[in-house]
Amino acid sequence: MSSENKLLYEVKQNVATISINRPEKAHAFNLELTKALYNKLEEADKDESVKCILIKSIGNEKIFSAGYDLSIIEDENKKAKLIEFGRKVNQKMLLMKKPIVTQVHGTAVGFGFLLIMGSDLRIFADKPIEKMFFRLPEIAISAYAQTGATLLPLLAFGLSYAKNLLFTSDRIGLEDLKNINFPTRIFPPDKLELETRKFLKILTKHLTTFLFLIKSSITLMNKQLIEKWFDLEDACGKIAYEKKTHAELEAYIRDLYKKYS
Repeated sequence: MSSENKLLYEVKQNVATISINRPEKAHAFNLELTKALYNKLEEADKDESVKCILIKSIGNEKIFSAGYDLSIIEDENKKAKLIEFGRKVNQKMLLMKKPIVTQVHGTAVGFGFLLIMGSDLRIFADKPIEKMFFRLPEIAISAYAQTGATLLPLLAFGLSYAKNLLFTSDRIGLEDLKNINFPTRIFPPDKLELETRKFLKILTKHLTTFLFLIKSSITLMNKQLIEKWFDLEDACGKIAYEKKTHAELEAYIRDLYKKYS
């Protein structure tokens, strides 16, 4: 299946819909799919007929996205490119002018969860944790948290809850997210698609200048920090797998404070 078929793209009624379509792999992102997502975000951002963007996945009723495709992690070159484009996707989502809505019908892990956090608005199917959960598994699988995996939880949830997710790798459910006012809307699973479209219809009725300037003004308040935090993640990722003494790590972290404070 080509990247064109793995990521479907449609513009209708001022909404660019990006549908992740890799159900046989639990919508896991390999390098090809990650690049395609970035390219479609760029295309939607430049299209003057598009006022907002919808991200969803199709073909698997249980999974929104299983995150990165771990089968390519053994290839260091592909892994480096995946990290590069994973960052580009999440940075683009945060900094682009057009609002992004994510429709979530199932479980999201790792990069899949980051896509939800990187969105501006989030619409969830009403499911219990047994049928839909969210998790940042990096520390549990000995993969350093990059491409926004430390930044996005901090922006979305705050310092304490971000640490909780990253250090424990616990599964959380919709009820946990409701307690911190994370969902924008919640609908029964059988009405999710219809109600999401109704929501988008209302959203796109607002003045384009209002939509773009509201997001851009909030983004500009944090732009320098966002870019710096992505750089900080990459700097940590470069040495995360090296064996260093406590003294060497302390010296490295001290340098990080000097550079990124």
